[in-house]
Amino acid sequence: MEISSKENTQFFSNNTILPVDRSSYKSESSASKEKQSCCGGIKIFLGALSFVYFAKALSGSYLKSTITQIERRFDIPSSLVGVIDGSFEIGNLLIIILVSYFGAKLHRPRIIGAGCLIMSAGTFLIAMPQFFMGRYRYERFPSTINSTVSISPCLQDKSQTPLSALEKSQPKINAGCVQTVAIIGPIFGFLLGSLCAKLYVDIGFVDLDSVTITHKDVQWVGAWWLGYLIAGVISVLAGIPFWFLPKHLPKPESRKDSSTSSEQSKFITEDNKDQHKSYQQQVKIAEMAKDFLPSLKNLFGNPVYILYLCASIIQFNSLIGMVTYKPKYIEQQYGQTSSKTNFVIGLINIPAVAFGIFSGGLIMKKFRISVLGAAKLSLGSSFFGYLLLLSLFAMGCENSDVAGLTVSYHGTKQMTDYEQALFSECNSGCACSKNDWDPICGENGVTYISACLAGCHASNGSGKNTVFFNCSCVGTLQSPSRSSSAVVGPCQKGNECPKMFLYFLVISVITSYTLSVGGTPGYILLLRCIKPHLKSFALGIYTLAIRVLAGIPAPVYFGVAIDTTCLKWGSKRCGGRGACRLYDASALRYVYLGLTLVLGTVSIFFSVAVLWVLRKRSSPQDETLSANGERGTCGTKSRKDNFVNSDRLIQTTYWPEKETRL
Repeated sequence: MEISSKENTQFFSNNTILPVDRSSYKSESSASKEKQSCCGGIKIFLGALSFVYFAKALSGSYLKSTITQIERRFDIPSSLVGVIDGSFEIGNLLIIILVSYFGAKLHRPRIIGAGCLIMSAGTFLIAMPQFFMGRYRYERFPSTINSTVSISPCLQDKSQTPLSALEKSQPKINAGCVQTVAIIGPIFGFLLGSLCAKLYVDIGFVDLDSVTITHKDVQWVGAWWLGYLIAGVISVLAGIPFWFLPKHLPKPESRKDSSTSSEQSKFITEDNKDQHKSYQQQVKIAEMAKDFLPSLKNLFGNPVYILYLCASIIQFNSLIGMVTYKPKYIEQQYGQTSSKTNFVIGLINIPAVAFGIFSGGLIMKKFRISVLGAAKLSLGSSFFGYLLLLSLFAMGCENSDVAGLTVSYHGTKQMTDYEQALFSECNSGCACSKNDWDPICGENGVTYISACLAGCHASNGSGKNTVFFNCSCVGTLQSPSRSSSAVVGPCQKGNECPKMFLYFLVISVITSYTLSVGGTPGYILLLRCIKPHLKSFALGIYTLAIRVLAGIPAPVYFGVAIDTTCLKWGSKRCGGRGACRLYDASALRYVYLGLTLVLGTVSIFFSVAVLWVLRKRSSPQDETLSANGERGTCGTKSRKDNFVNSDRLIQTTYWPEKETRL
């Protein structure tokens, strides 16, 4: 293993120990080769790391895009899906602190490679239920499956029982750069989700000609599992290069005498055998562990760090909950398909976020903004972003007219108990079940939960082309004396809904951009107010807190809140409550947007506190706040020499023990 490491080091650097009589000078060709080798090694590492960021971002965003598909496939409520989504972060809890603390001292590339293998195994595991839980079954009456069989939807003869489509036709089984790429990952993740949502869930396992629904149907479930297999393969490929990289890359000749940040000096080091051997002797796990608690105490004694951490946790609760259920919100509020929803998010919203992050960094560099200015920019971004979010309350659609749920069978607004109101005089002679969900659209523009509850006595056609006749409940809304017809599928939203959806997209894009502008200034604020040797540890704690206190709970309690707006629950075949079939559009809008806005407002108060502390600690003599709350090196001044540029965020002085001490 040691021989291999030496060979890899020589691959990236041609540095050798020269004789004494030649140490005073070096030929231009040798210097040129050293520079090219060093730059090539760094480029290879950055390229491989960018691909890892892409794979991780793609997997995470694809999970968000499959939320509604998983709900319908396994008949589970939003709260349980929230637990599944939150569990995506649980694996990080086991090792994130150890990796952030010890990872800087160990073989980083191989740790990254091992992480990629674990990540790929996880994505493969998510897809496994598809292959062990049988085929997907959706409710369809026999009349919509085979036109040669005439069965009355209104089951006056109780011996006539509805069959699912797949019970009637059994399936045939057939034998820097890094951050930019990390933003591209979610784009491809949602686009992949859009593509897979158009493919039937059991594609390759059933005869697609026997499938009587389309991707526009409310019961449609796409091939959610396919994207996880693709993401798993990408993760495996992303981890391969790291197994062949050396532990350290050589430091460029031009930077050997210059001061570098602690993170740079930890990974890009000089290729000196004696120094490397001495470094290896100093790095002891026990010695590093001894300083763990003092370092943690030092970090939590920084008021700016603690306040910014609280603001970030609450804001990420808001953003994670909003992003997780955004596809569901668009589908239920505006009547859009899963495929179109994912396509819109991936092609419009995510690029707006990327452009916002880039703009924030550009503003910081162009105007040489100080730490105090970064705090102001981050606060302003959040304030105006959530202010724009407030306008989305006026851009919703009204509830669809669903007989027995949102309107009565006589056309009045529904105010009574929903389950009791599903039955009326017009369908009293039919043996209908309140648990069915096979919606049809009457010619009066009202949706009925099933053809049976619509009082339909005859049908014609098959599959998607089925037309129901003699529907007694459809006739009661126009003329009680005559019966009317209905077609398969729910009725479309009102005429104003497409226009509202367009307005929603415009405001949503502007909001995403505005909130993202404050991302880079906030990150710089975090780094500038931490002692140099604590940066890696502080970022690890920050990431851990975001995942534990935002990434895991936010999808869960957002899901619980959204479940309270459900009007019609489905039923599992084995008994018990299934997934929600229909939501109250108005209640969903107020719960989803309201919870997001309340959390965002609380985070703004903590951001104001950060700004207040920075103002209080600053003085006319340009005294600044250090990492432990004392006057020191963390600055609010805006002088040119103290500005954080794009090449290195923090200028610090290098000392030999920086690598082994916190």
